[in-house]
Amino acid sequence: MSPEKLTYMANQIGKFFAHEGEEQAAHDIADHLRRFWDPRMRKDILAHLSAGGAGLDPAVRRALEELKAGAS
Repeated sequence: MSPEKLTYMANQIGKFFAHEGEEQAAHDIADHLRRFWDPRMRKDILAHLSAGGAGLDPAVRRALEELKAGAS
């Protein structure tokens, strides 16, 4: 899946959790990605983050950093 498509999907998840505030939203986004995204999708979005993460919303970027730190 392309980085653009993964970014779009992750940002949509982020919009769902946005009402929770950035810190809680980031945690819930990371949890959602851990539970529901295929490991290859997580690997690809983390590679996109490492390459600069163009287009990622701030809460999504924070969630991906959490995933990266937790060795998704």
